[in-house]
Amino acid sequence: MSRLFCVLLTTALLLTTSMVNAQDAHFSQFYANPLYLNPAMAGTNVCPRIATSFRDQWPSMPSEFVTYSVSYDQHFDKINGGIGVLLYGDHEGTGTFKTYSANFMYSFKLKVTRKFNMRFALSAGYYQRSLDWSKLTFGDMIDPKYGFVYQTAEVPPGDLVKGQLDISAGMLGYFKNFYFGFAAHHLVPMYVGFISETYRHPIKYTAHMGGTFDIYRKSKKELTFGDVSISPNFIYQQQMTYHYFNEGFYLNFYPFTVGLWYRHSLQGSDALIFTSGLQHEQFRIGYSYDITVNELSGSSGGAHEVTFQLLLPCPEKVKHIKDLECPHY
Repeated sequence: MSRLFCVLLTTALLLTTSMVNAQDAHFSQFYANPLYLNPAMAGTNVCPRIATSFRDQWPSMPSEFVTYSVSYDQHFDKINGGIGVLLYGDHEGTGTFKTYSANFMYSFKLKVTRKFNMRFALSAGYYQRSLDWSKLTFGDMIDPKYGFVYQTAEVPPGDLVKGQLDISAGMLGYFKNFYFGFAAHHLVPMYVGFISETYRHPIKYTAHMGGTFDIYRKSKKELTFGDVSISPNFIYQQQMTYHYFNEGFYLNFYPFTVGLWYRHSLQGSDALIFTSGLQHEQFRIGYSYDITVNELSGSSGGAHEVTFQLLLPCPEKVKHIKDLECPHY
């Protein structure tokens, strides 16, 4: 009976989450995956940057969600902006539903004053969603004594793979120690339902703001061992009727970083997020763990997330002046 319950629970969660709500997956190390958060972040490191993320959510449940991404971005003075590429994949329920996307983005840099800059970005790409019908289970497959032994009479949809154009936009404003931004994803209607051809993937809105403030620093030119800073942040995301609030901070003791976040919705608490990171010259590596604090706290297993960033040298004769001081995890 325990296996039967798990299978039924998995199917219910998948049908509810994927076919009805179709929310985008979220990452807990927001700034370690900057192009996923906001396309206007493309080029903010100035020199070439490669960022990778891997997230395993609810590993103790049969409806496990595995999400990963890899991105590349760089600023180019000749076009007065940044170029970015983001590849993304998401597997729901051990691969029953799969989502892939590839996006190309450009962020235009506008120098408003000597101390205040803005970036305006547009992202275009391809979004694909697929369903593995063989992994679904239905009520007519169940034998009261032996469990799932029958073939279902349910007829699969005619098209199990949906792919469409995906458009997003974003903006970013920043001073030396303070930044804010806004992004809107999936602006062009995407009809990705497998049963209903009229189902539209909902637009996702993101607003974020924060700052980085030195507590102790030996040199203004570069970070050295023992430099201390704190970075408070706030991120709000809305998709359909779901509103998520993320409040947290990072404490940096170079080259180490620790962070604590609280994620909740209008309905209640979701998770406490603990983050740790290490940065040294051309690489950054981070790990975070989400402690579930809602009704799934005893059975979900939380969420593990690992990120890695590789900071490549700028081309010769190009002076590297960091464009934006923001968190890395």
